[in-house]
Amino acid sequence: MQASSFTESLPRRVVVREMGLRDGLQSVATIVPTAAKIEWIRAAYDAGQREIEVGSFVPPRLLPQLADTAEVLAFAQTLPGLRATVLVPNLKGAERALAARAEMMLLPLSASHAHSLANLRKAPDEVVAEIGRIRAERDARGARTEIEVGISTAFGCTLQGRVAPEEVVRLVQAVLDAGVDAVSLADTVGYADPAMVSRLFERVLRVAGDRLVCGHFHDTRGLGLANVFAALQLGIARFDACTAGIGGCPHAPGASGNVATEDLTYMLHSMGIATGLDFERLLALRARVAQWLAGEPTHGTIFRTGLPKPMMEALHA
Repeated sequence: MQASSFTESLPRRVVVREMGLRDGLQSVATIVPTAAKIEWIRAAYDAGQREIEVGSFVPPRLLPQLADTAEVLAFAQTLPGLRATVLVPNLKGAERALAARAEMMLLPLSASHAHSLANLRKAPDEVVAEIGRIRAERDARGARTEIEVGISTAFGCTLQGRVAPEEVVRLVQAVLDAGVDAVSLADTVGYADPAMVSRLFERVLRVAGDRLVCGHFHDTRGLGLANVFAALQLGIARFDACTAGIGGCPHAPGASGNVATEDLTYMLHSMGIATGLDFERLLALRARVAQWLAGEPTHGTIFRTGLPKPMMEALHA
């Protein structure tokens, strides 16, 4: 395959959904003040980000880092064109999200039985039933809130080990049958490699089609961007990422570090794929986030090396 036809097969534009305010902050001990979170959202918005997961409607005693989600969401909803997502683990959380008129709820469903019990205290099929109740509640209220189900531990689990691809496909079909709007696949613990990504996304695409909308990759073992590229080759054009590469799961030991927003954006731009994001503003935001999280581990590469000279010249031309 010639280089030109190869690149032409990739999406021309990709949406980078910022997850740092939820996936990132749930994994650190530091409680970032609400005012700083609002600054974060405004700065991300000014950098061009139009999809941000702003928090999670979970009991504050479980995740005090996210106790102010309703207030943070209310601010995000004032920014024109911003799609603010919230994670909800159960019907009670969904009721709060619906009352707050969230535009989209992300519902986690673990393909690992062990992780599902640790994370949600329910087996996967019990979670599927809860998702059905959430969909029914949304419809009963006449709400327009979209429901995306994120299939976590889709590529393996530190608690359980191997997760069968057949189980991932079965659960995807189950939630689609329950009437959700979209599904995404998550490498929660950083076990995936590009070949695994290609195989599993191909199988799920045959079931979900264009309702498979997003890839969520952790860079725990240094393969996060390679895994993004494998999904890009299959036409996936939406990816989760965290500023400064923060993130992880409290119930998945060793799951550290989402793909860094700024590194993912650099890779896409260097390949000629548009994101609508401003590099300099992303890097400035990263520096502020690192200050708010002083003492917490952060990750990423491009903030250390800077952009290549030709790209800098093009940005300032």
